[in-house]
Amino acid sequence: MLDGCGRTIDYLRLSVTDLCNYRCRYCMPAEGVCKRPHADILSVEELVEIGQAAVACGVKKIRLTGGEPLVRRGILSICRGLRAIPGLEELCLTTNGSLLPELAKPLREAGVDRLNISLDTLQPERFANMTRSGTLSDVLDGIHAAEAVGFTDLKLDTVLIGGFNDDEVGGFLQLTMEHPWEVRFIELMPMGPCAEWETSCFLSVDTILKRYSTLQVIEPNGVARRYHLPGAKGTVGLISPLSHDFCGQCRRIRVTADGKLKGCLHSREELPLRGLHGKDLEDAIRRGILQKPQRHHLAEGPSDTPRTMNQIGG
Repeated sequence: MLDGCGRTIDYLRLSVTDLCNYRCRYCMPAEGVCKRPHADILSVEELVEIGQAAVACGVKKIRLTGGEPLVRRGILSICRGLRAIPGLEELCLTTNGSLLPELAKPLREAGVDRLNISLDTLQPERFANMTRSGTLSDVLDGIHAAEAVGFTDLKLDTVLIGGFNDDEVGGFLQLTMEHPWEVRFIELMPMGPCAEWETSCFLSVDTILKRYSTLQVIEPNGVARRYHLPGAKGTVGLISPLSHDFCGQCRRIRVTADGKLKGCLHSREELPLRGLHGKDLEDAIRRGILQKPQRHHLAEGPSDTPRTMNQIGG
């Protein structure tokens, strides 16, 4: 389906929870978020019904997000229900990876096609500091568990933060020499807890191109500009919502865990979907697609959304 700006919208990011077992400093407050009553969060059945309606509106790809989607009770039932939707071409999931040692195989069996795994540092002390509760070895074990059960084309998502991990770019690039993974560097966005951080924290991913001139351009994938190092088994992706906004190519909509459709991550506008069924639900999704904003306004200031990333779906 085309939105009001003529963009084809065929990608839904569907949040299944706003809870997480980590407390990453740029995403969540130190105390975490208040656990909502069960009734405030979309049920397994509602999530699948929204997926069905979205596919009827032209969505071909669904990505499950959170919070951390693997802490959601019923996550495997959600995956199985979505995977059974006729016309859905790809079911993906973004995770911090810590629970993959136990869940990689069941996720694969439930029909998940691809995984993105968040990994912002390769240093154990920094990892513990950034996540406030995580252990780097758990994530590394999760990555290897995913590979062992047959997940291919793994993507590692690294938020580039000045003064925190910009000195580790070389280490991440080395991962692509040794493994068939795509390491994707994502610009830190001024939203939630980090909206008031110093400007030095917000680096353009172009600094990586300047420092590593041997990176060679390959075909893009979605919003990621892609590169590889000579002889590398993997690839490098650069995602630049600030320095090179890709709003003109955006093909996604989002649904929050409490059932609000957002046409843009950074917009205040939300369209409630709970309580709608059948044609009414499809019509609401179509309306949300048609009302998708032309662009965000991060160049002028912080994100307009009052929600933190975990409350929207990362």
